[in-house]
Amino acid sequence: MVVQAAHIPLDDSGSERARAREIAAARKRRRAGQMFAIRIVSAIVVLALWQYVGSGIDPVLFTTPSAVAHAAYDMLRSGELWNYLWPSLVIFAVGLTIAAVIGVATGLLLARFWVIDVALGVYITFLYSIPAVALVPLIVLWAGFESTAKIIVLFLFAFFPMAINTYQGVKNVDPRLVEVGRAFRCSERQLWANIVLPGALPFIVTGLRLAVGRGLIGMVLADQYTAVSGIGYLIVRTAATYQVDKMFVPIVTLGILGITLTALLRVLERRVAPWTLAGEQD
Repeated sequence: MVVQAAHIPLDDSGSERARAREIAAARKRRRAGQMFAIRIVSAIVVLALWQYVGSGIDPVLFTTPSAVAHAAYDMLRSGELWNYLWPSLVIFAVGLTIAAVIGVATGLLLARFWVIDVALGVYITFLYSIPAVALVPLIVLWAGFESTAKIIVLFLFAFFPMAINTYQGVKNVDPRLVEVGRAFRCSERQLWANIVLPGALPFIVTGLRLAVGRGLIGMVLADQYTAVSGIGYLIVRTAATYQVDKMFVPIVTLGILGITLTALLRVLERRVAPWTLAGEQD
């Protein structure tokens, strides 16, 4: 009898936990469905307003989403969009990778060694305060109109979010956790691998998301200044010939690219740092 009485509370507790998980899963599915429906309705309303407003304006000055869709179909079928987009994507991938690697390394060094922080921190703030657009003509003058100048411009746009967020991430690690690690005689490598870097990871991923957005801006800006290739050049060329519907195609493409990359980074964040999303799930 004693054994049976001990099992009953355990079974009840297990069933309650299972029921709580089912309720949480149902609530999560319901919320996901609501968010999807809201986004669909929002997109329909925005496109309808755009179509209504655009149909009453001179096509030389503005256009409608239906005209943009038609122009996008023609540019995709002829390969024109891809021919201009692909060189920009290569520049974007190279520049963003360099900015991410050097930005994270710079942020870690500044946060880890106070001498470097004191010596170089003011220069990071100084350079970050300068509008990168102001440096583009100088970079083009030094590096020419080829890919090197575009990569440097993109690097300038994407580097600072990575370095500053990494720095803040390391600085925000709970010092009590570091002290606990040292109390357990963790080596410097173990301290960084098990405490500091996991604690700073949400900031690093956030910095990467910001760098993606700024990198897209830098990519288009570099194309427009060099004006020889890339999707930025396509925007300039179609604007100069008053093909507004075709001009909107690369603009919308860049927006979709930004949304896609941000969503992929959110998925990456869920996989490498799932604890950062606990608050949102609650």
